[in-house]
Amino acid sequence: MDTTTIGSGSAGAEAVDLRAVDVLVIGAGLSGIAAGYHLQTRCPGIDYAILEARDAIGGTWDLFRYPGIRSDSDMYTLGFGFRPWIGDKVFADGPSIRDYVRDTAAEFGIDRRILFGHRVVSADWDSATARWRVLVEAGPERRPRRFTCRVLYACSGYYDYAAGHMPDWPGMADFRGRIIHPQDWPADLDHRGKRVVVIGSGATAVTLVPALAESAAHVTMLQRSPTYIVARPSRDAAAGWLRRHLPERLAFRAARWKNVLLSIYFYNLARRKPALVKSKILAGVRHQLGPDQDRHFTPAYDPWDQRLCLVPDGDLFRAIRAGTASVVTDGIERFTETGLRLTSGEELAADIVVAATGLRMKLLAHITLSVDGRPVRVGETTSYKGMMLSGVPNFALALGYTNASWTLKCELTAQHLCRLIRRMDARGADWFMPRPPAPGLATRPAIDLASGYVRRAAADLPRQGDRKPWRLNQNYLLDMAALRYGSVVDDNLAFGQRRDAGGAG
Repeated sequence: MDTTTIGSGSAGAEAVDLRAVDVLVIGAGLSGIAAGYHLQTRCPGIDYAILEARDAIGGTWDLFRYPGIRSDSDMYTLGFGFRPWIGDKVFADGPSIRDYVRDTAAEFGIDRRILFGHRVVSADWDSATARWRVLVEAGPERRPRRFTCRVLYACSGYYDYAAGHMPDWPGMADFRGRIIHPQDWPADLDHRGKRVVVIGSGATAVTLVPALAESAAHVTMLQRSPTYIVARPSRDAAAGWLRRHLPERLAFRAARWKNVLLSIYFYNLARRKPALVKSKILAGVRHQLGPDQDRHFTPAYDPWDQRLCLVPDGDLFRAIRAGTASVVTDGIERFTETGLRLTSGEELAADIVVAATGLRMKLLAHITLSVDGRPVRVGETTSYKGMMLSGVPNFALALGYTNASWTLKCELTAQHLCRLIRRMDARGADWFMPRPPAPGLATRPAIDLASGYVRRAAADLPRQGDRKPWRLNQNYLLDMAALRYGSVVDDNLAFGQRRDAGGAG
């Protein structure tokens, strides 16, 4: 890795370091660590660095510290394919996942490639040199540093780490208790013996409610509309049998494939026969709570129009049966000094209100992206193979599944990027780029969910087409065929040379 000291370009400004690498990875979460592993194993000799804005490995799993935080995907598929998850829980708690990611980075030496406290501000592709020029703020003093790289790989997820989505309800200033967002959970919050209202019905809310109910006076989940909630065992009996009878790595692979295939089957069944799947889900709720709770668990939409919520061993239902938690379906008229007044006129008393109202999507983590000084408007690009943007050279982003584990797609993306880099080098090219799609391609949002956080960010997300390679499959088998085994080159992908090396090739 070359290091040079250069001027920042403005009079009197402090010097900044210029570091040149082959591949610059943004983010040290699950997808960033997967990127590091595949780059160093599939592209030996490649010089890469990982820039992490925070001071720790783990991404989402280090950021979120609210009570009960856990995975909502099974760990056999959320875990890395190259390092089996050996815990006995299907849905692991946040600290266990954080340790797993850190241990993986340490085992393979990936942690030595990470520069912590390095927040990427902007990245501009320079066609003359066929390199990205990346401006970074380093450390608490935000010291400017500059990097250049051949390939830029964004593994920063699609959530805004700065803050979650917090609605502005009337009367919030009147409330005498505490209002918090799970993304910024206070370390000093003591909810023991308190009346807690959790606003929301998504994955965060259904995780928080049973965890808080263990010691709170009472927890109310206040939802504007219901979500599909499914109880799943916290331990996988089939995976346990496999581990007892097969070598560890073989057992992991078998359990992983079992869960991959089951998730694909149930997702496709839900899309083909939504009424059947809806009836099965609601039957499961009635088995847990009886028919009196139907209105709180019967959404107006079909399964997988929004993400389903999974509750290990039915812990949410268990808390409701025990009387330590309850569900209210209503709108919020305003906050009062002692709680909330609902649209129906009902008053909910509260000492603590948790706004589990969703996250804010920010696909490139506030990074300004440009090509030869021209801003890239991500919402006007089309996603290529679910990992690149039309018209943007030597750039990839990790965008996981919405209907399965994030890591599954991110590992395929990293593998395909390595294949693409090798092909570029073999051709003597300096860049690759998805061409703009042909006129007439029908497009829709890349993330095809009706969830509020997706709708709020729709204008800033890339589009996807109605046919390959522009279509996002949301299917691991199809993506494996395309990204791991399919051709790297097609008519939609251009290769070329830098301008000072003789133009396009």
